[in-house]
Amino acid sequence: MTQQSWRPFIMVSLALCIGTIGTALASPLYPIYQQLWHLLPSHITYIFVSYMFGCMTTLLFLGRTSNSIGFIRTLQIGLCFAVIGLIISVFAENTYMLGFGRFIIGIASGLISTSAMLGLIYTIPDSHKQHAAQLSSIITVIGFGLGPFIGGSIAQFSAQPLVTPYLPVILGAILSLISLFYLKFLAFEKQPFSIAPHLEFPAAQYKRLFYIASFTAFAAFGSFSLFASLAPSFIKDVIPWHGPLVSGSTIACILFVSALAQFLAKSMPMHKSLNIGLILLITSYVLLTICMSMQWSWLFFISVICVGIGHGLGLLAAFALVHHMTQIENRAAIVSTYLFLAYLGTIIPIIAVGYLSDHFGLIVGVLSFCIGMGLLCIYLLLNHLKRTNQTGQ
Repeated sequence: MTQQSWRPFIMVSLALCIGTIGTALASPLYPIYQQLWHLLPSHITYIFVSYMFGCMTTLLFLGRTSNSIGFIRTLQIGLCFAVIGLIISVFAENTYMLGFGRFIIGIASGLISTSAMLGLIYTIPDSHKQHAAQLSSIITVIGFGLGPFIGGSIAQFSAQPLVTPYLPVILGAILSLISLFYLKFLAFEKQPFSIAPHLEFPAAQYKRLFYIASFTAFAAFGSFSLFASLAPSFIKDVIPWHGPLVSGSTIACILFVSALAQFLAKSMPMHKSLNIGLILLITSYVLLTICMSMQWSWLFFISVICVGIGHGLGLLAAFALVHHMTQIENRAAIVSTYLFLAYLGTIIPIIAVGYLSDHFGLIVGVLSFCIGMGLLCIYLLLNHLKRTNQTGQ
């Protein structure tokens, strides 16, 4: 393996992509589970959130694993958990079993995301080192986008829509796991292995900016999660087409738009990217509020595009800022802290939406989400503008 070889980078990218495909695969299947098992909206959000609890458990207790055993072995362990979680999902017969499968997939996602982010930085050829953070973010989003699209496409035309979509991803994860055994270990400074809960923050001068970046990602992940967990339920009331392919394509559309926005904006200054991302997220909440209130379906598509671009620019800037304020020796731990805070956006707002939807109706739940997240984004935007004006960046 030469220093300039793309092969290690491609292998790590495929592992990251397969891991993220598995995490989002079930989103368009939720309406089928809901109809088959007679579930309430809150039950769907609990299944969705069980995945995030698995992911955050990993980030809190195992966030430094890559620094102890290396990113390759951590990736392999993550892919093993992904295969186990997907197999449990195939055989799930109730919400508890499916929730447990999603929890295991969450553990896999936490291990894969932190180790792959480091792996991509280590393996990318020197000529592209400056784009490592952006490429990591883009690959992650592409994987998340392919998940619901593949799941929805296969389920739409399958006689066993709750079994067949999982099978090609299980095969892909196994093949990716095997391929990593042919990747040579790269030298790294080992740290003692510990599962003690640990959240590490950057140097004091970066803390305010770190929180702005983390909670921008919180809003971006929360916005995607609203569509991933509940969009299939309310899409049928807003647009005339139905089925897992439609809901899967809608979820995938957000993420493909996000990936395209990140690719086109990868040279944009990160502070400008963050501001534009927050403005577009705020715009999407306003449009979705009008769409849900007035039943203007055409506005739904515009809100999807705004969420996608806002999601892409917000995450691109947030991860670039975190990358900028860390060094090799503390990057894994601080990235874990960043992801821990960001992934709270996929739990707290979504549980709230599920609860409000059960008691007051889906429209009230979604509108409450838009108002709450909109106020958060306005607060983050104003604080970031104030900070950039003070520092002159």
